[in-house]
Amino acid sequence: MGIAVNGTDVERPDDPRVSLLDLLRETLHLSGTKKGCDQGACGACTVLVDGQRILSCLTLAVQCEGRSVTTIEGLGADGALHPLQQAFIEHDGFQCGYCTPGQICSAVGMIGELRRGVPSHVTADLAAPAIPYSRDELRERMSGNLCRCGAHNGIMDAIAETYAEPRHAGAAE
Repeated sequence: MGIAVNGTDVERPDDPRVSLLDLLRETLHLSGTKKGCDQGACGACTVLVDGQRILSCLTLAVQCEGRSVTTIEGLGADGALHPLQQAFIEHDGFQCGYCTPGQICSAVGMIGELRRGVPSHVTADLAAPAIPYSRDELRERMSGNLCRCGAHNGIMDAIAETYAEPRHAGAAE
């Protein structure tokens, strides 16, 4: 059994100490996922595993055996950009671009959390059947993804535009 990476089955590494990040970058040559701090503090390495965001620098590749990994390269469909990728372009959600893949994967996973009703530190009503999308929720949930070049406002605007509409987020206001 292998690991499904962007829809393609790949063999797990023989060495159980290989991180998912190193598998993606060094073995599969998927350079979109970035190695930032290599300690789980910056979010540059964020990818989706079975639709949930994880830090690939802190995840062993063998932990993903039998699971589906989606990187920034796997988000778009049929040669088209994912709507959030397009929104990042339209809102200047990047300057250096280093954090961009992790930001986008994290935002996609974040919306899944809202849809599943997973609360955050700022969720006001833990008993509510749905968590409303808000700027406070967005800021809190994206706080693990750092941008050091100053594109933070564009990043927040791109995410807000893409997911604030009910057609995108089941938990939208």
